[in-house]
Amino acid sequence: MRAIRTLAIAVSVAAMMSVAGQAAAKDKVVIDLVSEPSSLDPQKQWNPDSYFVYRNIFDQLVTRDDNGKIVPAIATSWTYKSDAEIAFTLRDDAVFHDGQKLTPDDVAFSINRIIDKKFASPQLSQFNKILSAAVTGPHEVTIRTNGPYPVLLAQLVKLSIVPKHVVEAVGDDAFNLSPVGSGPYKFEKWQRGIAVSLVRNDGYWGSKGYFQSAEFRAVPDAATRVADLKAGSADLAVTLDPDLGAQLQGVAGTKVLTAVTERIAYLKLNPSIPPFDDVNLRRAVAYAIDKQSIVDGLLGGFDKPVPQLASPDYTGYVSGIEGLPFDPKQAHELVEKAGSVATQPIAFLTSPTFDQRIVQAIVQQLNDVGFKVNVETVDFATYLQRVQSEKNKQPAISFGRWSCACQDADGISFPLLHSSSSFSAVSDPSIDALLNSARNTLDEKKRLEAYKDVATVVAKDVPILPLYQAAVIYGASDKLEWKPTANESFFLNRVSWHD
Repeated sequence: MRAIRTLAIAVSVAAMMSVAGQAAAKDKVVIDLVSEPSSLDPQKQWNPDSYFVYRNIFDQLVTRDDNGKIVPAIATSWTYKSDAEIAFTLRDDAVFHDGQKLTPDDVAFSINRIIDKKFASPQLSQFNKILSAAVTGPHEVTIRTNGPYPVLLAQLVKLSIVPKHVVEAVGDDAFNLSPVGSGPYKFEKWQRGIAVSLVRNDGYWGSKGYFQSAEFRAVPDAATRVADLKAGSADLAVTLDPDLGAQLQGVAGTKVLTAVTERIAYLKLNPSIPPFDDVNLRRAVAYAIDKQSIVDGLLGGFDKPVPQLASPDYTGYVSGIEGLPFDPKQAHELVEKAGSVATQPIAFLTSPTFDQRIVQAIVQQLNDVGFKVNVETVDFATYLQRVQSEKNKQPAISFGRWSCACQDADGISFPLLHSSSSFSAVSDPSIDALLNSARNTLDEKKRLEAYKDVATVVAKDVPILPLYQAAVIYGASDKLEWKPTANESFFLNRVSWHD
């Protein structure tokens, strides 16, 4: 009996230790974003807050590892049949969250959907070299492109695979409200203006997530995001400035995570409307902006000034390009020479998603040389609508930060400068010809020559003003294990927790 009682006590203690261990486990991770996603349909939008969430709901043909290398995902391998045809062999163990198998039909449907002009995806300019996708075998899809497309794999990293049967059954609008993917986490609910909740997909074909659930909250005020982190009500806070990052130094239970990204910050000027249809006034803007003082004084020196729409991490980056120097005297002379057209009120479009200290500094520098610029702040969804409208209806000037997550000059230059892109305010046949040339050859030398000419035009005529290569600063619980990457992707199944 003594032995039985001893055994019973041991079993009881073990059980209590097991329960205690389970209670100590972290079941839910909470992420404070700046804004709620503007879309959860991964082909309807392309912005950081949306991507942070839906990247975990959906799979892609290929992905990047934490070192930036393109690696298999739904596609296990690929073969070029010609310069304009590439065949992808697909895995056969991927299942959508509704229990239906992911098939080659779904892959072909997803690609053909995003290149359909009637669908009007904001990402179209990144995929419009694709002519078609067709099922060419029981586990194979072949993509045809309009000639060679050197950036195809890099762009496919972010083309999400959606279920044909669901989209066709419910329609685009309903799918956006309740998305179904095959990724490591399932959509649970969307409380508009508050949070999006996901739950772990325990049947996922790849690496399973550590957390049972995740909550992505909309918290526009950066100081509130930091306060949430300090209080322990959030585990990760995105888009902090250096001052807020510094506030976390030495705070028990928190840490700061940083990475220099491939994202380029820029001023978008609209050459289609006054006053920036005048090239000299666009040049005045370039002369007026002190990029280095913004980086050193407001960004803590983390970011790097750039003279072109690329960073040294990009294929297509051209060394030796120099933009117009900081010269407020020259800027003032150009503004004075232009007369009354330069002194009319100009609305500067921005959103809380962006660091408003940067916006205010730029506005001050522009007003110092004689412009009369006023800040117009709108929510991010409205901002995206405005900067993608017809060229003559886009704002005269706006601040933006762009990452194609592809580390290629095509991924930023084409959408922001080519006349066919909804994001572009530029209509310049010579720029179009150069961009077309660069994305239609596999010859790296020819591509570099074309991008050199594009960068030279941008530096001289300033249809857009590149500002800096952006660093990203996150605040996190010191128990959160996660490595930020240059392409700013957040993979829940690459995050863990330690007590």
